[in-house]
Amino acid sequence: MLQHVHSDAEFNTLFNNTNGLFVVDYFATWCGPCQQIAPFFEQLSNKYQSATFAKVDVDKCPSTAASQGVSAMPTFIFYVKKAKVDSLRGANPTELEAKVKKWSEAAGSSGLNDETQCEVPGQMDLTGFISKNECECLNFSGNHNFKRFMDSNNSENCYLESDCDEQLIINLSFNQPVKIHSIKVKGPEKYAPKTVKIFINTPVTMDFDQALRSNAVQVLELNEKQVLDGEIINLFFVKFQNVRNITLFIVDNQGCADTTRLTRLQFYGTPLSGTTNMQEFKRVAGKAGEAH
Repeated sequence: MLQHVHSDAEFNTLFNNTNGLFVVDYFATWCGPCQQIAPFFEQLSNKYQSATFAKVDVDKCPSTAASQGVSAMPTFIFYVKKAKVDSLRGANPTELEAKVKKWSEAAGSSGLNDETQCEVPGQMDLTGFISKNECECLNFSGNHNFKRFMDSNNSENCYLESDCDEQLIINLSFNQPVKIHSIKVKGPEKYAPKTVKIFINTPVTMDFDQALRSNAVQVLELNEKQVLDGEIINLFFVKFQNVRNITLFIVDNQGCADTTRLTRLQFYGTPLSGTTNMQEFKRVAGKAGEAH
């Protein structure tokens, strides 16, 4: 769906009413490369229909362009749930479609391109921001392995299970820095995780000795109700403001079982880079008769 924006106030309204992926082409009518890539941008809007696409003429919307740091045309900016997550300068069709595809898939995995709202108000499911090929798990069972668990998109018919004992180390990398607000950990009865040590931004995956010795950013002591019901657990938000990777060391389980099982693992928060400051948009709407 391609929208043509003709004023700062019109952009403000569209921006506030768009919750999923929002791709904006900041262009100028006198810009040759802008005209060259315009048909391709329209094709993308027809191909990726779960996203919202908009064309913003920088000469008609100067305040919007300035607030978004647009200084060269064309500039394409990508927003997910009103957060600026990526950008591209120049008329490069291949790179543009690669970014549209990337963020369309991320928004889809996070449940933002449908009517479902995130379970945590003001946050988003960060599943779509996890780089699965850069994640690692230690001591998982071959029958209930880590890759299958990650590919299942938290389907409760597929679970991760430890192998030699009850301990697991899970290292997850994000495709861009994120703020993590809360976590959901779910498992069955006595097999569900109990003590979980959380580390962030480790240069390499920790081994079990390191994880035991090291001071965690936060330690969760989960009770049976929390893990059976899959309750959302708030983290020390101030300590998780710039997370590139996160490591969970599952120390033990609820019932001293030989192995630990995990049926669901979700993180909630927002992408860090380029978060949109809504105050910048409030000033362009103004009252009738005000100059912008």
